Amino acid sequence: MFDDEFFRDPYPLYDRLREQCPVQRMDGGRFPFWLITGYAEAREALADPRLSKDTSAFEHVLAPDGRTRDIAPAIARSLLATDPPDHTRLRRPVTRAFTPQLTDRLTPRIEQIAADLVADLADRREADLVADFAVPLPLTVICELLGVPPEDRPALRTWSQDLFLHGDHRHRDAASHHIAAYMTDLVTTRRTTRGDDLLSALLNDQDEAPTMSPEELVSLATLFVVAGHETTANLIANTALMLLTRPALMSDPHTTLEALPQIIEEALRFDAPLGIATIRFTREPVTYADTEIPADQAIMISLAAANRDPRSFTSPHTFTPTPRPQPHLSFGHGPHYCPGARLAKLETHIALTTLLTTFPTLTLTQPPSTLPWRQSRQMRSPQTLPTLLSAAPPPQPL
Repeated sequence: MFDDEFFRDPYPLYDRLREQCPVQRMDGGRFPFWLITGYAEAREALADPRLSKDTSAFEHVLAPDGRTRDIAPAIARSLLATDPPDHTRLRRPVTRAFTPQLTDRLTPRIEQIAADLVADLADRREADLVADFAVPLPLTVICELLGVPPEDRPALRTWSQDLFLHGDHRHRDAASHHIAAYMTDLVTTRRTTRGDDLLSALLNDQDEAPTMSPEELVSLATLFVVAGHETTANLIANTALMLLTRPALMSDPHTTLEALPQIIEEALRFDAPLGIATIRFTREPVTYADTEIPADQAIMISLAAANRDPRSFTSPHTFTPTPRPQPHLSFGHGPHYCPGARLAKLETHIALTTLLTTFPTLTLTQPPSTLPWRQSRQMRSPQTLPTLLSAAPPPQPL
């Protein structure tokens, strides 16, 4: 696992592993882990209270040689690495921040950001739909929500990307400290200078009824900026790639726009923007698919593999933008289900609607098989999407 061929197309390997057994022990990397590739087993594990996400309690599993990582606490002990009751307590303000009503109120601003990005492309013949569109849209949305100045956003993007690079962990560890230090300074600034942003609202809530420590607030802010744009950027890029490589989906712009919600859902299943869920640990022995996993073991759940399990999905390797009986697992399942799922789909829908309305004809400028993919164990998307843009003709006078 985790070589160039895997990053380009992990599904042949996932299929082979699942056919052997949907739960297998893998020995690669710094520590052994159990990989789940089956849909039923993944769904069960995602909601299993016998599994822990508290990485601080299982450092001996992650570092069997005693050499622990130097990850900033704001990253290592985030909401994603906690169990109830701490997880329940820390998740509450996140859930309040992303209610359907509050999310939908962002629609006009997201539409404006998308329109501005498309306007910047209007005079160009070619563009990289990842760097020029898929990334800046959700990054701008979450940075505006948190009150991050425009001049600081490129650095945050670079550090965030570096957090997920496969390879030398020292590079990832350094990025974790950079982004944590920045968010610490931002929280400190907001304590004395409040604004009309999500971070100020969280601080106002903490002033009235404290539920988080200062360190936990920094960690939550850090999670917002990272999780708030990474997977959405991947989703926009992955869905755009589905359209670019399937001319039949683009033959009638009006039909494409009408089908866009289901196209996005199928893109989520077909190429999950988060290929492998955040790590879990066994508190006690557990059994999935007649395979017993002992206590004190690391578990990785492949959402991407589960979404293409032929036991749960008919023709799983065929992109079919029609409703399927089983829901995909790309936003997780159970108590850790992504609270930003609605916002991610809203941003993707607005982004692609705006793009396709302005440029109804989009063409990749290189074969799909030659596209570079993110070198990341978790994040799944092309690194670039070099695209030829063809604007819609101006309306004819009556």
